[in-house]
Amino acid sequence: MSANHGQSLSKAKELVYAAKEAGADAIKLQTYRADTLTMKCDLPHFYINEGPWKGQYLYDLYEGAYMPWDFHAQLFELANKIGITCFSSPFDSTAVDLLAELNAPAYKIASPELIDHDLIRKSAQTGKPLILSTGGATLPEIAEAVKVAKDAGATEIAVLKCTSTYPAPPESINLNTIAHLKDAFGVPVGLSDHTLGNNIPIASVAVGGCIIEKHFVMDKTEKTADSFFSMNPEELKQLVDGVRQVESALGTVSYPDEGSKARRCVYLVKDVAQGEILTDMHLAQMRPGGGEIQPKEIKYVVGRKVVKDMPRGAQLKWEDLS
Repeated sequence: MSANHGQSLSKAKELVYAAKEAGADAIKLQTYRADTLTMKCDLPHFYINEGPWKGQYLYDLYEGAYMPWDFHAQLFELANKIGITCFSSPFDSTAVDLLAELNAPAYKIASPELIDHDLIRKSAQTGKPLILSTGGATLPEIAEAVKVAKDAGATEIAVLKCTSTYPAPPESINLNTIAHLKDAFGVPVGLSDHTLGNNIPIASVAVGGCIIEKHFVMDKTEKTADSFFSMNPEELKQLVDGVRQVESALGTVSYPDEGSKARRCVYLVKDVAQGEILTDMHLAQMRPGGGEIQPKEIKYVVGRKVVKDMPRGAQLKWEDLS
């Protein structure tokens, strides 16, 4: 949901319903206040000079984007009622306290917070599953975060490959990193995706991704901090359908027990009489299949006699040959 609630409880509830209707497994909130992320200060380094949010101070950005904390309980209750998982990204220890009171089923550490080991530790100590987003983190920083979570008692950890650009160009995603993260840490790995459209997140499933996070808004013409790179309910439904189709297509490692009959076999292309010796002129490999003698065996047929009269178009069997 991110900032797409527009600080309206009714809009937030509408997003919960729409996410459920579109087939999403979960909807995630963000739990912070402006003063838990930054300070109200007009020194130059607090001013955003570039990117999609340029032209404002960090405090003002977060003050206009955060979810009022009294929304949380009602949204958790609604999600539980209609059957969709609701959890959140805490951004400081007080946020963890609030979510723990609400018995949040999981915690997500946002990518900028991956270096906040105290936040990871406190979230892990709840005993709930933990999702770590990588963003701009180096591989050693990711390794440190996973270790902190495990040392704090987390037994269910997932990692999300993330490119912290808004929106992110496809060439910046590097989906092959998903397999590397799985091998490196032995945990489920998914994609926190900021690209436009569905192609990239659907493709992530084919390379082993098992979680997809996308920003979600009811109407992309609405002006919120994140609406410009968020998907609407129709796009979310298309994403869910595409993912389910890819999951079904991946299946298992599978080979047929018997070769397909819909292939070529060896045929007579001329009538032959009992005792006649077969030459290349008598034989062809063609469809339909189902005959006993395969194309690769035609060389063993040439020069042998047939044991009975046979018509053009007959599928040859070994018992037909002397």
